[in-house]
Amino acid sequence: MRAAPRARLGLAARYASLVLMLVVMLGPIAWQFLTSIRGRTENVYDGVLPERPTLDNYVLVAESFPLLQYVGNTLIVAVLAVTSNMLFAAMGGYALSRAGWKGRTSVFTVLVATLMFPFESVMISMFLTVREMGLVDTLIGVWLPGAVSVLNIMVMRSAFLAVPREVEESAVLDGAGEWTRFTRLFLPAAKGALAVVCITSFIGAWDDFLWPLLVLTDSDHYTLQLGLKTLAGATTTNDQRIIAAGAMAALLPMMLLFFALQRFFFKGVGEGAVKI
Repeated sequence: MRAAPRARLGLAARYASLVLMLVVMLGPIAWQFLTSIRGRTENVYDGVLPERPTLDNYVLVAESFPLLQYVGNTLIVAVLAVTSNMLFAAMGGYALSRAGWKGRTSVFTVLVATLMFPFESVMISMFLTVREMGLVDTLIGVWLPGAVSVLNIMVMRSAFLAVPREVEESAVLDGAGEWTRFTRLFLPAAKGALAVVCITSFIGAWDDFLWPLLVLTDSDHYTLQLGLKTLAGATTTNDQRIIAAGAMAALLPMMLLFFALQRFFFKGVGEGAVKI
């Protein structure tokens, strides 16, 4: 009899913890959105809900700086990053998941070891390399260092390791070659992991600020995050409503992509759990 109240108390504590986490994680986003739709005459810090919601601040964002141009530049980098990561991570993960070739363990060890180095420790050498290639102040120079992520390779490797060996052996007996097994057996079995790679690659490219700041000098090539840096200076009043509207405009594509692929994403988290 005492177990039931104790179980209900534990359940209530778990739900309270989840609600607290939800408030902590979504609270800043909700506040940013509510700030972005406040009227021009309202005080930003006066209450939580705006008295007269309006979308005029989003119009002012588009008029204050070349929003569509920056979005287009960022989309180019993000699409390139997603495409290259899905392709190279899948191929690299497949190679590392297959036995029978010398040096596989050494290659895997070196790749894992690179995860210990933060980006800041290698960004100068990366910049010098990009400069020697003549790619400074280009979108290709922004994309190239993120063309493939080691972590994405590990995710795809783990997903391919989960494919039963008996299934692959049956495909070999049916005469399926290496490329056929990769494209028709392993890739369909790792759709969830591919969704994880797609989402993380897109968010990484879309949300990157430091590397574009180093590489780009011409404002015509700015990505959205770098362009938002100039938004405060583009408005004479440094209006927090306009800055909040610009931040929400940058957040919207990532939210849409996640909601579109969330079913595959949560499936892929289990498929691609990194196994060392």
